[in-house]
Amino acid sequence: MSERGQDGTDEAGNTPNPFMPAPEDLQHWTSVMARAQAMMLEYALGQADEEKDAQPLFDPSKWLGSDGAQIWAEQSAKMWEQGARFWSSLATLTPGFAPETAAETPKDRRFADPDWTQNPAFALIRQTYGLLSDQLLETARQLPGLDAEARAKMEFAARSMAEALSPTNLAVTNPEVIKRAIETRGESLLKGLKHMLADLARGQLSHVDRDAFELGVNIATTPGKVIHETGLYQLIHYAPTTKEVLTVPLVIFPPWINRFYILDLNPAKSFVKWAVEQGLSVFMVSWKSADETMGDIVWDDYVAAEVDAIDTVRELLDVPHVHTIGYCVAGTTLAATLAMLAAKGEADKVKSATFFTAQVDFEQAGDLKLFVDESYLALLQQLSSQGFLDGRYMAATFNALRGRDLIWNYVVSNYLLGNDYPPFDLLYWNGDVTNLPAKWHRQYLVDLYRDNRLVIPNSLSVLGTPIDLRKIRTPAYIQAGREDHIAPLASVWRMMDHLSGPRTFLLAGSGHIAGVVNPPAAGKYQYWTGDNAAGSLEEFIASASETKGSWWPHWIGWIAGQDAGKRPAKGARVPGKGAKKAIEDAPGRYVKQR
Repeated sequence: MSERGQDGTDEAGNTPNPFMPAPEDLQHWTSVMARAQAMMLEYALGQADEEKDAQPLFDPSKWLGSDGAQIWAEQSAKMWEQGARFWSSLATLTPGFAPETAAETPKDRRFADPDWTQNPAFALIRQTYGLLSDQLLETARQLPGLDAEARAKMEFAARSMAEALSPTNLAVTNPEVIKRAIETRGESLLKGLKHMLADLARGQLSHVDRDAFELGVNIATTPGKVIHETGLYQLIHYAPTTKEVLTVPLVIFPPWINRFYILDLNPAKSFVKWAVEQGLSVFMVSWKSADETMGDIVWDDYVAAEVDAIDTVRELLDVPHVHTIGYCVAGTTLAATLAMLAAKGEADKVKSATFFTAQVDFEQAGDLKLFVDESYLALLQQLSSQGFLDGRYMAATFNALRGRDLIWNYVVSNYLLGNDYPPFDLLYWNGDVTNLPAKWHRQYLVDLYRDNRLVIPNSLSVLGTPIDLRKIRTPAYIQAGREDHIAPLASVWRMMDHLSGPRTFLLAGSGHIAGVVNPPAAGKYQYWTGDNAAGSLEEFIASASETKGSWWPHWIGWIAGQDAGKRPAKGARVPGKGAKKAIEDAPGRYVKQR
């Protein structure tokens, strides 16, 4: 190997090309290619063996390896490879070309590598991509003859296409990937290929090292017992940590679209642990992931489950009522449960209702409304032929809403750069999907998202009772996330227009998850409180005052304001010590079923 000077040049005065391997590395690169071929052959043989077994229609473990996906990858690679050669030659023949400086370049984390501004070829690629993607989006916005719904779909498709075609998503047009491959002598590409083949086999994009967590060991660890179980849910009772507890217990209903332990990630982030430390007797519903036996499950069953949990806790602790929390879709269902109880004269079973990022009026429900047209519903029926919808499809839908952050960011990091997966509990939870009962999922999309029937008095019935949200007079605490893309702020606010009891609205910083899971000790974000009698969201925001940090202390103050009575934390207040004996330790079996 020749000696290089302090300026990096060799004996002949030549500057090495950081994007090309040295000649002495060619033998090693030949070995890398052979290992890559062996990995792909092993994967192909494994897939061939699996083909012998019957596979459901559109098996998620096959979708990333479909002909369409392969054609897209091949054509995209060819397009950008040809473009790179053209732009590179153009830059060398254009003496007057001057790339934009970093100060002039719009901030975009995808193009953070210095070569996107300093290297003429990559600077041209980036600038041309920016022009083309802007033009694509502008064309979608200005297409004539489209109604609002069609235009929204067109803009979403254009944005998704622009994100997918970013030159950062392909190894041949990403300088960071090229340099990493040279630095690691191809090992980064091999590791990325290993990651990709593993994801292809499981049919789901990985965001995290799945072996880094174990439920009940280093995630979902708050002590408690499963004290009640049905075919649809388990009820967890958490152990008290204070000598006295508030008389009125708390029952939490998490969304069945995800696992309950988003509220019990680890001791530092756990809302459950924190609530127990505030002196609450906390009960958590853990929904069962749907299987073939749950094909006939409908909304009535989930409402009945919420009522059953409420009655179980009331009877166990010998109290007239409970506090409740409903998160996302479980909050929507909690509203229906309250309306039904009110219609039957049983509203006093619930002392208060807290809604975490929940919607009842879906007129402004955001991009998720794009997935409720007839073509999507027909596809959904095909995907749910076994009586349930595989949770991997739902996860892909939610990821698509933020494709740049939740798909392409990880394609680059995991597959192209070959980075190690981060041991991040939130990402582990995000990928721990649950299956959904097919019949109810379709009903939910049609009746609520598409037809918005929940806010039409007596349009829907549950358990034989017509429901009218205006009959709900239970004190309500309504929390929304300022940057929520699942339950948009404007949509959550609408709950203020439909309930009739005392309502407290709180706007939290961040989005659907971080806006909720924000423990006081973290010292992150902020929240806003304002005029709860405001006639509109705009009026509320104009009246609102900001408070730094977590909103949880504000909530517990509100809870204590409903009923501050206390009693000793003994007897039935200890899991398994009352009439309901312990079935198993928290977090229970249902949360572990796939």
